[in-house]
Amino acid sequence: MNVRDLEYLVALAEYKHFRRAADACKVSQPTLSGQIRKLEEELNTILLERTSRKVLFTQSGLLLVDQARAILREIKQFKDMASQQGKEMSGPLHLGVIPTLGPYLLPYIVSTIKEEFPKIELFLYEAKTPQLVELLENGKLDCAILPSKAELDVFMNVSMFSEPMKLAVPKSHPFAARKTVDMKELHGKEILMLDDGHCLRDNAVGYCFTVGAVENKHYQATSLETLHNMVASGLGITLIPELAVLADRCGKVVYVPCVNPTPSREIVMIYRPGSPLRKRYERVARAISEAVIPVIKQPETKKSC
Repeated sequence: MNVRDLEYLVALAEYKHFRRAADACKVSQPTLSGQIRKLEEELNTILLERTSRKVLFTQSGLLLVDQARAILREIKQFKDMASQQGKEMSGPLHLGVIPTLGPYLLPYIVSTIKEEFPKIELFLYEAKTPQLVELLENGKLDCAILPSKAELDVFMNVSMFSEPMKLAVPKSHPFAARKTVDMKELHGKEILMLDDGHCLRDNAVGYCFTVGAVENKHYQATSLETLHNMVASGLGITLIPELAVLADRCGKVVYVPCVNPTPSREIVMIYRPGSPLRKRYERVARAISEAVIPVIKQPETKKSC
């Protein structure tokens, strides 16, 4: 048994398809299949059910896949510790970001790392929170930037900044002429929402439902850009994070600050507790925060085009 065998096993569990797993491991399908059989013989354990076209793991197989993932994480950590001696701010950095934050935070991430940490080789991944968490757990990401949630307490959390959200309304809406909107005024109002799986949906639901607002069931957006365009088309109103507001240069939407309370989301960087590169992640998080916070804290203005 060797490390490569464990990588084949984990890839097969992730892709549940021999050819796709082989492609991911950059080997031929017969090679991967043969190594899995040899692993079974060496362990004297049946890992897969071979009575179906689908890749089905036995109970023993599933348990060993989990253990294989843990071993591969430890090996990666060992290699990181060995290769980064005296090279804290150099080398690859695999960073994940959620879709409702990535496009708007990206300029600050890239410019900050390029200017302050030129020896870091940045790899960016955009995915929803559950996917980022899984990639982080499996060692495929070093860290991720996303809104704080109780479920993330199993990771190390580095606080970055608090991002307020504004009420986005069409120019023809009565709220468009207002300097602020009290959240209580949303009682009974229909709010446009993102579909399930987005952290921003959870944040918006928490604030809106508390004051008695309801979700507009006729329309549901798959992205923040779609949500913005729905408001611009006069389909309803919604909450939009500040960085997305600042990125809108020529839309047909008016953004009005909310009060009592001011909706916001806490943005954090998370990484595995045992990572030997924690100082790297924390320095990167701090540098990005220092670039973003002054922009977010600019004087409140009602924005439209």
